[in-house]
Amino acid sequence: MTLLNLLRRAVVPAALLAAPAAQAQVPAPALPIPLAAALRRADSVAFGNRIARGTAQAQHAAALAPLRGILPSVHAEAGYLQTTDPIGAFGTILRQRSATPASFDPHALNFPSAARDYAGAIVAEQPLLNADAWAGRRAAMLGAQSADAGATWTRLGLRADVVRAYYGVMVADAQVSALDSAARAAHAHAHTADAMVRNGLATRSDALLASVRAGDLDAQQSQADADARIARRQLAALLALDDTAIAVAGALPSSDALRALVAADTMPTAPAVRADLDAASLQQQAAAAAVRRAQAEYLPRVNAFGRYDWHGALRVYDGLPSWTAGVMVSWAPFSGASELSDVHKAQADRAVADAALAAARAGASVDLERTRLTLVVALQRMAIADRAAEQASEAHRIVTRKYEGGLATIAELLDAAAADARASVERAASRYAVIAAAADRRLALGADPGSLAALDHTTTSMLR
Repeated sequence: MTLLNLLRRAVVPAALLAAPAAQAQVPAPALPIPLAAALRRADSVAFGNRIARGTAQAQHAAALAPLRGILPSVHAEAGYLQTTDPIGAFGTILRQRSATPASFDPHALNFPSAARDYAGAIVAEQPLLNADAWAGRRAAMLGAQSADAGATWTRLGLRADVVRAYYGVMVADAQVSALDSAARAAHAHAHTADAMVRNGLATRSDALLASVRAGDLDAQQSQADADARIARRQLAALLALDDTAIAVAGALPSSDALRALVAADTMPTAPAVRADLDAASLQQQAAAAAVRRAQAEYLPRVNAFGRYDWHGALRVYDGLPSWTAGVMVSWAPFSGASELSDVHKAQADRAVADAALAAARAGASVDLERTRLTLVVALQRMAIADRAAEQASEAHRIVTRKYEGGLATIAELLDAAAADARASVERAASRYAVIAAAADRRLALGADPGSLAALDHTTTSMLR
């Protein structure tokens, strides 16, 4: 399996990479970057986290809308009118408290002069019983809490991505280094074989074989270089950095260090509270509250109101005030089946949320066993890769001694060198596989994959 395949899970979703370029213009920090600092940066500026936080903030803002049917409201009114309508004109005189006996003259009542009125009012309204508003507020608050839990799950998932991408850069560098050493040694052997052919100490086929093996290592090194560039670009994208020449601090941890850190993760363990399950549960509760809100639209609404009014002939808020207070009961048991549509839609949404919660719980159960077994297998493969690397190194050393003593052919030496390089590459890949599996396991347990920063022994960082 190539490094590119091992790192494929760490690829940032294309939708996140397509975020506005202006947001990605973050000054590149001094390098190298320790894992703990990379995790802090991802928490702050990673595209996915910014999107999730913005979504949660929008949900909290939407949760304020139902308060319109719960909290009191106060507003002011001002207006001007001029009328010759008999009722309007006489009413204006009464409102302005300017009626006289002459105002009751039949001709003046029937054919009034234009009456002018400057009106002003202060109006207060207090909802008393709006069941749909209270149920809508409950649904909106649960939806906002679900968005918060979703943002937490997104953050943990991105921390796992950062861990994989960070150590992906390390394993890519380790593989480039191993293949570079092997390629240089292969070219040196090829030059030696050419010299031996000229001196009649080796056949032409030996020289050609050495050249072919060196070319094969060159091709592998080229692929490793490309994988390393991709790994850096993935890490830089996760950290919202434009600089793809990013470097990481330290080197791949030893097999012993990995085994000690992840040993407890291989045990069948009950998960802690998982943020994704919290989000699904809260969304299901929000959907149930939305059903109650839709059903409450059939209930009467009771609202109180009060107002102060001023009417004057010269300016707004002039004249003696008057007040009005009352309680209004409104009931619309049928409004063209619109309420029925809302109820049916809310019930369908609740069915979807019920299924989503059940699916999330089932998926979490599968994740628990899958990630545990994946980690166990990764540890076993790492132990095998360690033994293979030691054996390949010893075999290379023995064949080299035999070759120097004239007891081995150039083909045998090149085979041993290639096996040594391949075993070194596979050992690095096996350690990366353990780290990636441990990150997935901790995420499945509801824990923080960023706790793998315990492997980061670098104490200084310029990244904040």
